[in-house]
Amino acid sequence: MAEVKVIGAWASPFVMRPRVALNLKKVEYEFLEEEFGKKSELLLKSNPVYKKIPVLIHNDRPVCESMIIVQYVDDVWSDAAILPADAYDRALHRFWAVYIDDKWLPSLFGLAKAQTEEAKAEAVEQLFAGLKLLEEAFEKLSKGKGFFGGDSIGYLDIALGSLVGWVRAMEKLNGFNLLDEAKTPLLAGWAERFCAHEAVKGVMPETEKLVEFAKVLQAKWRSTPAN
Repeated sequence: MAEVKVIGAWASPFVMRPRVALNLKKVEYEFLEEEFGKKSELLLKSNPVYKKIPVLIHNDRPVCESMIIVQYVDDVWSDAAILPADAYDRALHRFWAVYIDDKWLPSLFGLAKAQTEEAKAEAVEQLFAGLKLLEEAFEKLSKGKGFFGGDSIGYLDIALGSLVGWVRAMEKLNGFNLLDEAKTPLLAGWAERFCAHEAVKGVMPETEKLVEFAKVLQAKWRSTPAN
């Protein structure tokens, strides 16, 4: 029996986060794939409050919520620090991670769900505005190095990097670049480095596979009446 398990799904950017963190720490774990549209008994038992993936199970104790899991992994396994050592830098990384999930990610989902040109244009405008802010944040936090975390992947890299696969899928579906070298050159280069990292390569979903999955989701959304 594995000491560490991750309950999740291959296409979920949230599930990718703890997997990258564990890979950075070189922690072996068992990946327990949830079936799309269903919730296993183990998931419901392990996360009775939100009933959502991902869940990390460590020595039979569950930890829920993706960025909380990342921090837990950083606290438990000392190799390859994920959060910065400096308290102020840690606060900044947490701030931008919350911004990504609360403000930027809903726009990415909004683009995927948009059923009118007006809704699509609004989502795209919000996405580019957010990327401009994140480009500025990268310039400050990276201190001229390759990642938000400096020389190596850190907390904020994991928060944003887990979404790169879906960004590329949305680019393919909509025929334009979000991570545009002309508009956000620092983030464009960062995304390439993140995806090429050993801790990421094995868990980053293939763009084409995500595109096909996105089409299934979009068909489902179109067939569901709006509230």
